[in-house]
Amino acid sequence: MVNIGNSWDSILADEFKSPYYLQLREFLKHEYSTQTIYPDMYDIFNALKYTAYEDVKVVVIGQDPYHGEGQAHGLCFSVKRGIAPPPSLLNIFKELQNDVGFRMPNNGELTDWAKQGVLLLNTVLTVRAGQANSHRGKGWEKLTDAVIRKLNDRDKPIVFMLWGRNAKEKQALITNSRHLVLTAAHPSPLSAYNGFFGCRHFSAANEFLKYTGQQPIDWSVSDK
Repeated sequence: MVNIGNSWDSILADEFKSPYYLQLREFLKHEYSTQTIYPDMYDIFNALKYTAYEDVKVVVIGQDPYHGEGQAHGLCFSVKRGIAPPPSLLNIFKELQNDVGFRMPNNGELTDWAKQGVLLLNTVLTVRAGQANSHRGKGWEKLTDAVIRKLNDRDKPIVFMLWGRNAKEKQALITNSRHLVLTAAHPSPLSAYNGFFGCRHFSAANEFLKYTGQQPIDWSVSDK
């Protein structure tokens, strides 16, 4: 069964025993044995592994993993070192540059953000190679809804960044007035000019974290 290795294991224990998840698990066993699936099965839960429940400061919600070879590694919008940053991630970097004076890095790996408390959570955690949304509606959405509900219950304030229609659908789950919800268009080239560019979510998040007595996020991406 799933072993995340931190507090999420006990927090999500009932989910991992539930009928929908057991059905999803059987589906994934078949998919990984018969298809090319991303990310690697050992990377599926990296968002939760890198960012324990009590450490979450910011939540960024993506759609499903990148479906190109070598891209996805369990963190939404992030790609492994040595892989060219996709257009949506480049647009995130452009907004960071305009918002907080971000320096463009030589890679698109966002693990440093995750280790500081940025939960980089896709709505669906797996995908077939070359087939976007191919694992949609198989049960992942129920699990990631549960993650957001558990975070919503927390007393310690969190910033939720919801970009695009799919992410904004999660807003109904965030009812705790302690938290800050920021919404904008998706950073995709198709929509970034409709409200993602200029949203200034990264500086807004850090102002909120400071206001609530928390350490702000260093949004830089290391070249190392």
